[in-house]
Amino acid sequence: MQNQKGIKSITTLLAIILVLAGCSSNSSSSSDDKKESAKPSNAAAEPTASEKKEPEKEVSIEYWQYEFPAKVELIDELITEFQTLHPNIKVKQTNFPYDQYNQKVATLVPAGKGPDIINLYYGWLPKYVAAGYLQPLPEDSFPTAEIEKDYYPLVEAAKIDGSYYAIPTAVRTLALFYNKDLLAKAQIKELPTTWEQLVADSIKLTEKDAKGQFVVEGLAWEPGAQLHHWYRDGLLPQAGGQDLSEDRRKILWGDTPAGLEAFQYLLDFAIKHKVGINGFYENDSNAFMNGYAALNIDGSFRLGSIKKDFANLNFGVAPLPSYKAQSTPSSFWANAIPKNVEGDKLKAATEFLKFLTSKEVQEKWVDRIGELPAQKAVASQDKYVKDEKLGPFITQLDHSRAHFFIDETQEKTLFVDATNEVLVNHVPVEKAFNDLVAKVQKLYDDYWAEVDKKK
Repeated sequence: MQNQKGIKSITTLLAIILVLAGCSSNSSSSSDDKKESAKPSNAAAEPTASEKKEPEKEVSIEYWQYEFPAKVELIDELITEFQTLHPNIKVKQTNFPYDQYNQKVATLVPAGKGPDIINLYYGWLPKYVAAGYLQPLPEDSFPTAEIEKDYYPLVEAAKIDGSYYAIPTAVRTLALFYNKDLLAKAQIKELPTTWEQLVADSIKLTEKDAKGQFVVEGLAWEPGAQLHHWYRDGLLPQAGGQDLSEDRRKILWGDTPAGLEAFQYLLDFAIKHKVGINGFYENDSNAFMNGYAALNIDGSFRLGSIKKDFANLNFGVAPLPSYKAQSTPSSFWANAIPKNVEGDKLKAATEFLKFLTSKEVQEKWVDRIGELPAQKAVASQDKYVKDEKLGPFITQLDHSRAHFFIDETQEKTLFVDATNEVLVNHVPVEKAFNDLVAKVQKLYDDYWAEVDKKK
């Protein structure tokens, strides 16, 4: 027994000597290195404190979005989930009415009193970037090559001067909403797939009283809602026209007859066919959801509102009718990081932004809001593509377009003003169209002149 104990002692001593010799032969190795060497060769190395992208200490960040009840409720739930995964990051959500949102940003962000992550309509990005409100997304967390591989091409509208300034959780396209009961009443068995069929069905579906007032709109007509989008990225390219030059500096609507043809087609629903009118039943979506419009061109985001507040509405969704080519308007709200966010707050904001763009969150967004997943791999799942309501939106994503807005609010206002010139002031359609093109072009000229001045 004594000899065995001696042998064990010698063996142990030799083992200790060998370990010490290994340490002395490479003085730069650390205890962390030895732990790593015990792992399989393909295991990822644990990041050092300086390499970690998440803050080491507790940090609070603020998230802003406008008041859209379904989104506010979902973000509150997501914040709770995120904070469970990241207990050292506290997130506060702040909301403003939609019509006050831009004003709050313009006042508070430059003063350093704004959020650490902000939810913005993509059409506002050029204006915000030009004003110096935003910083590019961290390239190490949101590589440009991965964004352009994983997301639908429409997100490139968030790329300015070679950098992405925002990234969406979800995207939207437009489609044709139809009231099944009203179509059955009018004995329409096949959905319209062409411009001509859409006009014919809209006329057949329109109901008026003895005084000529609308009882049911054949097609809800609201230029300030989704119809101005339908023109730029739907009707115009469907007619064979182009929206903008490749460098995004020139409006090309008037360069071919397609621009005026598409504008005339849109206006004819109100002035010639008289199937709908601006402001009926407050707005287009209210008219449709309450059963006073048979057809409506609206976004996938409307699905959430209908599901929540109009669950008994018997409706369906179909792809937009086409003409010479297929094209569908698309848009998105995206999350961005203000320019003055830095240090641990920037790390925390980046982590929250990564969470908001995860597959799991995109799927929750579909279920609760009705908007479409921003990433191709998520949206192309059978459970979405084969869905009666979501499928028509998703199948259009491959030929969808997102107009590059210089100033979304002003561009929409100019478009609505042009339609009113025709309807209210009886200005000829061609003159109203040419004036519209000139006014929009001036917006672009002024914007690019400012951008070029800063270079």
